[in-house]
Amino acid sequence: MLAELFAVMAPVLAGAGLGYLWVRLGHPYPVDFITRLVFNIGTPALVLASLSGANIDVGTFGRTMLATSLVILAMGAASFGVAKLLGRHWRVLLAPMMYPNTGNMGLPVVLYAFGSAGFAYGITVMVTVTLFQFTLGAVLNSSENPMRTLLKTPTVYAIVLSMALLLTDTSLPPWLANTVDLMSGFTVPLMLITLGVSLASIQVKSLRSGLGFSLVRTPLAAAAAWLIAGWLGLPPLAQGILVLQMCMPVAVFNYLFAQRAQREPAYVASLVFCSTILSLFYLPVLLAFLM
Repeated sequence: MLAELFAVMAPVLAGAGLGYLWVRLGHPYPVDFITRLVFNIGTPALVLASLSGANIDVGTFGRTMLATSLVILAMGAASFGVAKLLGRHWRVLLAPMMYPNTGNMGLPVVLYAFGSAGFAYGITVMVTVTLFQFTLGAVLNSSENPMRTLLKTPTVYAIVLSMALLLTDTSLPPWLANTVDLMSGFTVPLMLITLGVSLASIQVKSLRSGLGFSLVRTPLAAAAAWLIAGWLGLPPLAQGILVLQMCMPVAVFNYLFAQRAQREPAYVASLVFCSTILSLFYLPVLLAFLM
């Protein structure tokens, strides 16, 4: 079991560690370019490649999206209590509570732990979190029109096309399937490297508070995901992956949103950093129960 857990975590540690060391050694890393590349090309290609050929029925796909949405909303409601417990304003903790790192860190862990069968569920959870983050998140952070943001997000069109293919039981033409598969190949490695770069670039303060937040959030997320998935009757594999994905550390995007809205970005940075470091210890334990 230890060998299997190490096989899952080693690629994640290696990718993020490479990005971290790259920046610490003084090498340039075009974060903006890489983020645009992954967000506008890599992620849509990954969604299409994973969902179009996935062995997942439409009903399960829809229930997984619904379960993810309910967990996100439940964590949003819980943020008011957590904010009182930690003595912070609820607006500061709302996004870190709701949006875990289901992309940069979640997808690689799901891929190496559960293979292609589970990866489709991991993608489903990730795209649901992304849709919430760039719609509800945009509204709460008073950024540009959320509908305009949604329409400019290529992943949304990839989701719609994937759902159409699932509904009609249609496959992509071989030339397009091969192209999408090739283009999706760079996404996960670049996600991990960028995660390491982001962690190396964050100025961290309030480590004790960040650790306390992580110790509160993770059990709440696991309980909410497990109960909601069971209530909706998700298959055991989908239930386990929902729990795993929602227990991922705080997404780096939350720090970027906090910085844009000027809502204690230094504190949110500590949440990102501490939750990511702590996840290296609790994720192997969680995987031991779920695998």
